[in-house]
Parts: sequence; structure tokens; C-alpha cells
Amino acid sequence: MTAFPDITRAWRSLADGAVLLDGFHALKHALRFGAAVPLAVATDRAATLALAEELAPDVGAVLDGLLTEVDEAAYRQLVPRPHPTGVAALAERPDREAALRTLDALPRTAPVVVLDQPRNLGNAGAVVRLAAGFGATGVVTTGPLDPWHPNVVRGGAGLHFATVVERLDVPDLPPGPVFALDAEGEDIRGVRLPDDAVLAFGSERSGLTPELRDRADRLLSLPMRPQVSSYNLATSVAMTLYHWSSQSPAGAPAATGTPAED
Repeated sequence: MTAFPDITRAWRSLADGAVLLDGFHALKHALRFGAAVPLAVATDRAATLALAEELAPDVGAVLDGLLTEVDEAAYRQLVPRPHPTGVAALAERPDREAALRTLDALPRTAPVVVLDQPRNLGNAGAVVRLAAGFGATGVVTTGPLDPWHPNVVRGGAGLHFATVVERLDVPDLPPGPVFALDAEGEDIRGVRLPDDAVLAFGSERSGLTPELRDRADRLLSLPMRPQVSSYNLATSVAMTLYHWSSQSPAGAPAATGTPAED
């Protein structure tokens, strides 16, 4: 077990600008999708490796060479909110210029999801997780919320590394027809969403901003029972991406999902 002062110094030397990966599943996904992870800790190294053997044998060897065991007190000093798996890591954030090139490149084989002025960190993370699962080109946020905030990364289970995640102003959104979800829009069930679509979603509280609404090529609505106010943001994104995937020759990846993970 590494001495607490040593691991603390190493962690603090890397933490500024790094992406915090909270929990086993976040670390697993980050490694699986090519993240550079210079430091990872676990309160029970053997148990973490056993979990990897059971759930993610493809990253087991990497974890074996990467994990440093620390005691519970040391672990709690390193992370703001300890995860039940007792695992945490620091990863390098992907190159922004490369991410922007991916967003701007045409033709695309999958849409870009835009969250217009999102407010809830956990919801934003859930959307990143959905986008990764559907093979979306990326998730773009507008407004002050940092899509790489630790709570967003935690909500995304480390799948920020499986898609592009960036923050942009509305005038700088990726190219492609903008389909914005709005209660006043036409029923989405009668609309084909192209692979190069930009799918925009407003916040649950205030909806689309005027700036994004003006940028939209079409307004679409999801089917909803009368007197139900709204869907959860992540639910709306899931319904829309499923609608796209059911129509597109590219579609979503094959159904290989597993039960939900914390």
C-alpha cells in the first residue's frame, strides 16, 4: 500500500486540469475508450481486480498495472464524494481541437446532441451516457455549465471518452440541420431525422433559449399525454435518439447492453 503523503502529492500534481473518474465503472469505460489515465487508486485492489475479471476482463490487465491501493482515509482525502466501489482515477481530457474537428466534419453518420443552457449536472451526464450508447457524434452544451464537471462525468459513467463532449456558443454549433425539441413543434413521429442532424433540447424549466429557437430549422415535439408538463431531459434525448436510430441505415450499435450500472 502506497504511503498517504506520496499518493497525495502525486494526485495533487496531476489534478489541475485532469478529469476525475469516480468509481469502477467510470474508470472501466474511460480505459475502454482510450483515455490516458496516469493515476488510479482503490481502497481494495484485489476486490477491484476481481470486479474487473467479472465485468470487464478486457481492461483487467491495464487495471492490474495501474491501480494503487490506499486506505479509506487517504481515499476520502482525494475525492469530494467517495464512490461505493472505492475507486477513483485521474484522466487527461481529450484534445479540444480534435474534438471540434470531429463535430465540424461532414458527412456525419450520427447526430450531434445539443443541450441548450442545461442546469442539472446529473442530467447532463445521463445524456452523455445515452449519446455514447447510441453512437452519437457528440454532445454539445451551451451556457455556463461545464460538461466536464466531475458530477457530469460521474453521471456519464466515464463515457465522455466514448463520444465528443464540448461547450460552444449557439453561433458556433456544428453544421447540419437543427431539429429543436419544443412542445409547440410538429409530431416527431412523422419526421425523418437525418444522420447529420443537430438535435437540440432546452432545459426542463425554461425550454429553448430564443437564440437557439431562432437557429432551428424545424421544431419537433414528443408524444405526451395531456396535462403532463414535460419529460426528464435525458428521457427526451433517449426518445429522440431512438427515433433516429429506428429510421437510419447507420442506426445505433447492435443491442448488446447490460443492466444499468452505478
